[in-house]
Amino acid sequence: MKTRITILFFALLMSVNLGFAQEDNQEECMNNLSLFDGYVKSKKYDEAYGPWKIVREKCPKFNRAIYVHGEKILKHKIENSTGADQLAHIKDLMLLYDESREHFESKYDFAEITVDKANIANKYKKALGMTDEQVYQMFDDAYTKDAKNFTDAKGLYSYFSLAVDLYDAGKLSAQQMFDKYDDVNEIIENIIDSNTLKLNKYAEKEEAGETLTKKEAQRKASYESYIDAFETKILPSMDQKLGKRATCEVLVPLYEKDFDENKENGVWLQRAMNRMYAKGCKEDPLFLKLVQQKNTIEPSADTAYYLYLLTGEQKYLDQTIALSTDPLKKAKLYKGLANELKSKGSYGKARQYYNEALKLNPSDGSPHLQIAAMYAKSANNCGDTNFNKRAVFWLAANEAEKAGRVDGRLRSTAAKTAASYRGSAPSKSDIFSCSCSGTVIKIGCWIGRSVTVPSI
Repeated sequence: MKTRITILFFALLMSVNLGFAQEDNQEECMNNLSLFDGYVKSKKYDEAYGPWKIVREKCPKFNRAIYVHGEKILKHKIENSTGADQLAHIKDLMLLYDESREHFESKYDFAEITVDKANIANKYKKALGMTDEQVYQMFDDAYTKDAKNFTDAKGLYSYFSLAVDLYDAGKLSAQQMFDKYDDVNEIIENIIDSNTLKLNKYAEKEEAGETLTKKEAQRKASYESYIDAFETKILPSMDQKLGKRATCEVLVPLYEKDFDENKENGVWLQRAMNRMYAKGCKEDPLFLKLVQQKNTIEPSADTAYYLYLLTGEQKYLDQTIALSTDPLKKAKLYKGLANELKSKGSYGKARQYYNEALKLNPSDGSPHLQIAAMYAKSANNCGDTNFNKRAVFWLAANEAEKAGRVDGRLRSTAAKTAASYRGSAPSKSDIFSCSCSGTVIKIGCWIGRSVTVPSI
């Protein structure tokens, strides 16, 4: 009995002491959290390191700031150290990424953490003694296990770039390299499409004459910036990296060799014909062979579009429009058709398809610039007097300005383009001489629009 009482008393004493210890830890962690949070916000990362380390070690689940701020602290340490110290900080940062998911799993996806680690490993692979293959495998692990959360722009480019390096080293085949290009490209297209749909809501609101709230304007700018990073930096960099490894001279023999084996594989056929079209190989007989086979086993808007480009037959154009149901993909098809028609000088029909693209994807201002360019190029043919011919440039300028209003990414380009067109339009002295200020000029030929002479 005495023994049992002694054990119970000891257990009670331990629980009380543990409770006091936990309270002490909580208070100490709270104080140090406040300290390192203030230091980090002031960018005093060296001063933040000590109190941050205490909280990380004693209360790893205390607050997510341990991992959010810890990343900044350790990156600062890495950038401002060398040798063994730097290596220790690099390894510690990679450990921190693992700990962030361990203690706040709902806040950190597998791909996000794996890509963060892979980015660090890629940057410091020499110090870590890692090979391209090992780093590539880290990115590949993120893609294979959690592709939907692999959205980091830098990581996606590095993933593909390493695939090219491994191809050059003879460790990946040409087909594996092209497959990886397509894998990454598809992820990027999905990211762009997702942000474009969000962006379109704000573009439609602005086109309706409504003013965005401060928060909406910030979100719009954020979506535009994100899309722009992929469209103007990552995708062009990928194509530049691929370079001459994907010329028609390389692609045609590769796809000829693998055609029989893959002629029932819709994904392979789609990717092969897309790549050949993108690289200007549509004149090669193999391109038609790929398109016809894909259209036989899996008719789609893409195959119908390619067949229309190859044959010019109206039935394929009708099929293209009928089979395209996704608004953003349909907008791209309309824009592609418009570009082809514009290049052939069919401006009226091209404008029709540019306008269809704008209805489906109003936040993409590029069709407005294309229409403006067609107006400007037609100035000499669509006016009955010298003044009226030059007046077409006002119409072109107005159209170019629309691009900047709906698409913040094109604001600067649109403004410069519009200014250039206005420079070719009648001057104030011309308007004064004709006494036509404020009058409406009807512009003929394919344009069929009116423009108001500016008041002076």
